[in-house]
Amino acid sequence: MSKEAPGVRYAEIYRETAETRIQVVLDLDGGTRRDISTGIGFFDHMLAQLAFHGQFDIGISAEGDLEIDDHHTVEDVGIVLGKALAQALDQSDPIVRYGNSITPMDESLVMVALDFSGRGGLFYDVEFTREMIGEMSTECVREFFRALASHAGITLHIRKIAGENNHHIAEAMFKGFGLAMHEATRRSERRGSSSTKGSRD
Repeated sequence: MSKEAPGVRYAEIYRETAETRIQVVLDLDGGTRRDISTGIGFFDHMLAQLAFHGQFDIGISAEGDLEIDDHHTVEDVGIVLGKALAQALDQSDPIVRYGNSITPMDESLVMVALDFSGRGGLFYDVEFTREMIGEMSTECVREFFRALASHAGITLHIRKIAGENNHHIAEAMFKGFGLAMHEATRRSERRGSSSTKGSRD
């Protein structure tokens, strides 16, 4: 696949720091391929759910200092995925821009609303009752979405409406983000800009 082909919304980004090495390959118009390896099993599962419900192809390879903890790896995947989203959308026709979902996962219910505004920010109201889900710390769920929103230029709201099971709450968040992202990144049928300002932001 040529990254320069007209209409192809594709990005491939590699980032290396003293703590992590992250590579993300993203095709917003795929939808069937998910190759994810971060060294954190629960995080891999959540990223796969995000990509499945977002209906895009994703490859994520991450090596991080997991002997210390999961923070650097989770946050840096969010950074690189956010950069990949921004790059892929730079090649896109105008998009719908806004997306939202209210997503159930058994007893849990989570609201996600987002705007590809160019002004990245996370507004987050979710509480967990456990420190860890598998090998992933629950505080890093917030760090992932904060990094992703900041580097993709997304105004992102996530709010827990109901839920007791921490796995279910997190899964509803990742699925809900994927659903809202798919809605927001659809090509717009509106003529011209998706903003009254004449630009995305």
